[in-house]
Amino acid sequence: MATAGRDRPATSEDNGFVTTCGRRIAVRCLRLAPAEQPISRVALDVGRDQGGEPGVWAALTAGEARDLARLLLLHAGLAEHGTEPVGPTCKDSPSP
Repeated sequence: MATAGRDRPATSEDNGFVTTCGRRIAVRCLRLAPAEQPISRVALDVGRDQGGEPGVWAALTAGEARDLARLLLLHAGLAEHGTEPVGPTCKDSPSP
């Protein structure tokens, strides 16, 4: 039975998407298995831009991934409703 939206079963294609500016953003579970204690992280990979410039990635703990998800949902809501941001804007952020 086919379902839509959040009710869809997860597939291998559900680990990422391409933004309108052409970057592929992928999210995966990263597991490292050292002998003494396995390590699990959520890997966030922002791929190359349309001009071929390298992307970035981050390995987040489960708590850090939840914090990021909360912030993304908060700011998505602000963007949808045209509300002023709560924190610094992109122009206020330091350049890499």
